[in-house]
Formats: sequence, C-alpha cells, structure tokens
Amino acid sequence: MNPRLPFLQQKTAALTTEPGVYIMKNKQEKILYIGKAKNLRNRVTSYFRDHPDHTPKTAAMVSQVHDYDFIVTGSEYEALVLECSLIKQHKPPYNILLKDDKGYHYIRISPPPFSRITAEVNTTEPGEYLGPYMSGFVAKQTAHEVNRLFQLPTCGKQFPSAFGKQRPCLNYHIGQCMGVCRGKTSAAAYAETLADAVRFIKNGGDHTVSALEQRMLAASERLDFEEAARLRDRINAIRRAGESQDIIDAIPEDTDVIAIAHAPKTSVISVLMYRGGRLCDQASFFLTGNVLTDRPIDEFIPQYYSGRSNKDLPRTILVEALPEEAELITDLLRAQAGHAVTLAVPQKGIRHRLLLRAKQNASEKLSIQSGRTGRELLELEELGRVLGLAKPPVRIEAYDISNLSSAAMVAGMVVFENGRPLKSAYRRFSVKELQTQNDYAAMQEIIRRRLNEYKQALHAETPPDTEKNSFAVLPDLILLDGGKGHVSAIAPILEEMKISVPLFGMVKDDKHRTRAIATNGGELSLRDKQGAFSLLTRIQDEVHRYSVQYMKTRHKQSSYALTLTKVKGIGEKKARKLLLTYKTRAQLKAASAADLAKTAGVSAETAAELHALIAELPDD
Repeated sequence: MNPRLPFLQQKTAALTTEPGVYIMKNKQEKILYIGKAKNLRNRVTSYFRDHPDHTPKTAAMVSQVHDYDFIVTGSEYEALVLECSLIKQHKPPYNILLKDDKGYHYIRISPPPFSRITAEVNTTEPGEYLGPYMSGFVAKQTAHEVNRLFQLPTCGKQFPSAFGKQRPCLNYHIGQCMGVCRGKTSAAAYAETLADAVRFIKNGGDHTVSALEQRMLAASERLDFEEAARLRDRINAIRRAGESQDIIDAIPEDTDVIAIAHAPKTSVISVLMYRGGRLCDQASFFLTGNVLTDRPIDEFIPQYYSGRSNKDLPRTILVEALPEEAELITDLLRAQAGHAVTLAVPQKGIRHRLLLRAKQNASEKLSIQSGRTGRELLELEELGRVLGLAKPPVRIEAYDISNLSSAAMVAGMVVFENGRPLKSAYRRFSVKELQTQNDYAAMQEIIRRRLNEYKQALHAETPPDTEKNSFAVLPDLILLDGGKGHVSAIAPILEEMKISVPLFGMVKDDKHRTRAIATNGGELSLRDKQGAFSLLTRIQDEVHRYSVQYMKTRHKQSSYALTLTKVKGIGEKKARKLLLTYKTRAQLKAASAADLAKTAGVSAETAAELHALIAELPDD
C-alpha cells in the first residue's frame, strides 16, 4: 500500500472537475503515467480510493506515486491533444510507447546493362534507389513480386559475361525467369522490361497495365505478333497477381488497417498502410506488460497519428472495434489531416479480409517473441471474443467426470496455457462423497475441492510455489465437459465461494464431437468460429482422454484389490495399501514375500500365500 495515500487523497479532494491532463510521478519526480480526463477530480480519485478495484498493473503504478501534477484544458478535445504531446515528449513507462521494429529499407536497381532489382538496407552500392521504405517486409515482398512478374533474373550470374556458359536454372523452366543466361535477350529488350518493372513499383498495376496494353496494340498493328503475345502474357500475370496479392490494387482509397494480438506479457499492434490502392508499408509496435489500459488501440490511434503531416493521414482507418471516444479521435484526425477521416469496423468483403491480414501479421510478429505459433494466438483471441472475455484466456482449466456405472467414479482436470497442454498441472480426482452415479453432484464435489485448495494456498503463511502447486493459481477460464446443466450446477459454487472466473460448458454432438459452448442460459454456436472450434475440440478431447484413462486405471486397481482380498488376512485397506505402493502389476510381481509382509503388515505365512497368488496373476 502506498504510504502517501492520505496526502494524495487530500490533494485530490480539492481538484477541479474541469477536463485536463494528469501526470503521475514517483519519489524521484520521474513521470510514471500521463492520462486525460473530462473530469479531473473523478478520474484521479479513482486511483487513490481506500479499497480500489485495480488491475495488478494499475496497483503497481499507484504504489509508486509520490505526487502528481495536472493541467486544466478548455475541453476534452484539447486534453486529448495535450496528452498525446506529453506522452511523446516524456515516454512514461506505463503508457503505450510506440517502439516499432523498423529500420530504413530500399529497393535498388543496379547499374546497367542487365540491372537487377533487390531489397537493401543501405545505399552504399552504386545504382538507383527507390524508398526509403519503413518496412523490410514490404521492400522484400515488392522486389520478389516484381522479379517474378517480369521474369527478371535473381541468380548470382554476371551478364553478359555468363552468356551461354551454363544451362538455364529451374526458374527459367517454370516460367519465373526470361533466361537471360541463354544469351538470346538483347540489352535493349532487357532495359525495356526493366523499365516496365520500375514503372510498376512506382505507379502500381493499373498504370503499368495501361502502358503495356498500348504497346501490345502497337505491336499487333505492325504485325509483330510474338511481341504482342509476350506483352499479353505479362498483362495477364499482373492482373492475376492483383487478384491475389494485397500489394497490388487492393482498395481504391488511402487506408490504414490496424489490428492487435495479445500474449501474457506483451501485445503487438500491426498497421498495414495502403496508398494509391497498393500495400506500400507496414509497421508493428510491441507493447510492454506495464501498459495500464485494457483497450490499447484507443490510446494507440491518437498517439500514432499525432504530429503527422496531412499527406501521411489516410481517409479511412479500419479497426477491429471502434474506440470508446471514436468521435473525439475522429475530430482530432480530421483537424490534423484537413480532410475527412473515417474510423470503421468492416464486417465482410475485401476490407474485412485486409483486417484479418493485419491480425495475422500481428499474431505472427507476436509468435516470434512468445514462442507460440500465430495460429495458436489467433485461436485464443477468437475464443476470448466468442465467450465475451475482456482478453484472451492465458490459462484454461477443463474438467470431465468418468465412471463405469457407479464404480470407479473419477474426474480429470487438464490445463492449457497459451493454447497448449500444460501436463505438469494436470490433476486427477477420486469422487469420495457419492455412492451412486450422479455427474452433476460429482462435478460439484470436484470443483469445490479444487477451489478449497486454492483458498488454502492463498492463506498459507508462506507464498505457494505455483509451478509445483497448480491449485495455487486461478485460471482465466473454466470449461466443463457437459451442457448448460453442468454450468448451472457449478455457477452457484463459484458465487458462494466468491470466485470470479468465467465458466462455460463444452457441448458434444451424438458422435462425441464438440458442437457448441454452453452458458448458464443457453448455447453459443461455433459454426463460423473455426479457430475457437479447433482449440475447444483439442481441450475436450484431451480432458476426456485423461479422465477415461484414470477411470480405467482405478477400475483395474479395484479388480486387483478384489483378487488380493481372497487371501485370508488381506482386507480392502491392506489391498489398497499394496496397490498404492506397487503401482503396476509388474512391480507387484517383482516384490518379494518379505517386501509384501512389511508393506501390508502381515505375517510371513500370509505374505507367502499372497506372493503365490500374485505370481499366478496374468501379466498386464
């Protein structure tokens, strides 16, 4: 708890209710966080209440606050502008800091004759340079696409000295190189093709196609049908590429596409920039775990565009969800751009596809740091959205009851962390309180026991080792193998124990496949949610496998125990003790009569009889 809290509360009580910006500082007067408010007193007071409902990150920041400053503004709009300016100036650790993964990149056209087009990170070599591009991704993809479309060589051969010295490589035979090495392409013809490629990079597909169509018609009129056919093939190749590649002629107006992907300790915001209908650049920004806001995009947009010239501001910005202050942010962008700027959430069509591409780009960037694949991150994101969670669930616990009639009633708990099984955290339960089959009552017993373990760990004198005790930490999501009946049976237990964890069921069809998600009041369809469906199917299959495996083991042990009780002097308790000590039949057979006597606490005569019986048991 912050010892300065009484002072901060007293200071805040006299704070104005006007809009403005507040600046949190630590004891060394280092700025920790900068925020804006339409009512300064209400907003700042929320940080310094006696019993605040802070997130761990907000609580950590508040614990360091020694004092704060504030600046009153004339409107909330002015507060937004000032907040962006101060954050850029001071770079507080708890605000979003736009640290991207960029350097400057260029596309180089080497000196003639037979110039090459390559992506470069500097301009030290001779030649013509296009750029700079802020993204190595765009520079490399553009160079690759142009070389492919115009069949330019990408090998290491030097022309014209290499003419006719080697057979053409594979690229020539699959139609991705014109085969300059054969010595049949003149320097003039090559220069003309190269000029078309450079024109394509500078002006885009439409302009290049128009120029090529004029030359194709001219070639036809002079009866040079071979040249006309070559130009026709090139036009068709450019158009085919335009249909499948976002780098060419994707959308008509200038548009930025912004999406975010989350991992436990960081997030990545991806921006794809389309200008003149082409993907011209991309940027990725890594957000640290200190960021306080639960809606990073809301804070990111005004900061990202703040201070940019009007030519750098697009007319359309596509996002996954509109910011809470969308109207205010739009006013800021319009005033800065000098033209209309629209924030939109596309639901279908090419714009929605571009948003999915930005999402995938962010996930792939994040996967490099998090050690997870982009697919796994996207599955978690989609599951979080389907279930209405504030953020993707990092830790998921799933439960299933398994029994053979009323015998060997057991439960399995599996844990998935970041979309993958965490087998060290799996746990098995024997149902103790029931004598007859009742899945709902069995699930209630298991969940109550699990949560009691958590409460005991929470109030332990020494902090628990969460890596060794998987019960010492609560999951972000609990899944039950069952329908809304199971959810209705367990929800009151969570409420009674004051445990706030999202709870859902996994509903199967008649072929034991995941069909839907059960809530306390109905079902959520997974028909169009392939990512969430795949993840839930893996979880449901795993928890079912684990619980059934334990049930079979218990059933086999019960059979062993029943067999051992045939020996006079061996009851159920002694048989169970033997099976707990010797967990497999092979271990049991390997035990000597003396070992059995010591373990079960029986006479040598009884142990000898027991040893003989075990020797006659069939092997596993």
